[in-house]
Amino acid sequence: MTALAIETHGLRKRFGEKLAVADLSLTLKRGEVFGFLGPNGAGKTTSLKMLLGLIEPTAGSGTLLGRPIGDRVTRGRVGFLPEHFRFQDWLTGRELLRFHGKLFGLRGRALEARADQLLARVDLLDAADRPINGYSKGMTQRVGLAQALLNEPDIVFLDEPTSGLDPLGRLLVRDLIRELRDGGTSVFLNSHLLGEVEATCDRVVFVKQGRVVHELDMAVRTHGLEVELRVDGVPERLLAEHGTLLAHADGVVRLRVADEEALPRLAEALVRSGTRLYGMTAHRRSLEETFLAVMGEDQRPG
Repeated sequence: MTALAIETHGLRKRFGEKLAVADLSLTLKRGEVFGFLGPNGAGKTTSLKMLLGLIEPTAGSGTLLGRPIGDRVTRGRVGFLPEHFRFQDWLTGRELLRFHGKLFGLRGRALEARADQLLARVDLLDAADRPINGYSKGMTQRVGLAQALLNEPDIVFLDEPTSGLDPLGRLLVRDLIRELRDGGTSVFLNSHLLGEVEATCDRVVFVKQGRVVHELDMAVRTHGLEVELRVDGVPERLLAEHGTLLAHADGVVRLRVADEEALPRLAEALVRSGTRLYGMTAHRRSLEETFLAVMGEDQRPG
């Protein structure tokens, strides 16, 4: 069994004169929660459809669970929650799961047990026999998540899974994603809610104008810490030995350092040099700040 759930090289998609995806080259490990980030119009939805085998790439190659993208047998091991889904809303939640379960070949007691298990997990057991057209937006989103997990997939694609959910609903999804990862399932997460991505993902990539432009390991955070110092005087040479000077004005200095271990060394060096140190505040750049920096000032709102 390959260690990679997804591997692509130069996937490209053109619709007539429009180049939707220029170069999708990425890997996703088994049991990894992977964030796929970019502004509207960056080619994320088209990329997702290529990975799922719903549309064919114009160029490039890739594998999903060790098989060529689009392999029919492999699709039976994939779960998918689209952003804009439309269910047969005259069905009850339980009937919907029965219908989708039968598409996966589930039958009888096994199907009933799996449906009940998932309805309970997404907190819909008390609404299981009510028509979906009477569900709230959050309830509909949660039954959609349940259908994505019916086949106990090896990889799940979640496109804006917390859209329309309240804080409790988002917490439920966050916990469920962690459970999937702990069970060895890979999760491919596309979301504009960067706080949710930051809380759940192991690794993220940033997509701009149809290509991957940056990758970030959420455990390593290679962009380091930003430190604000209140000092009497600005010993630029000493500060440069400990980090990158970003700005200084009126006794306040902003410095970027590699990690938290640099902070006591910096404080000790300042005091030893005779500099009066009145305050030190460390701030790790948020995912939102990183997103804005990677996208650049030329990016317009979607």
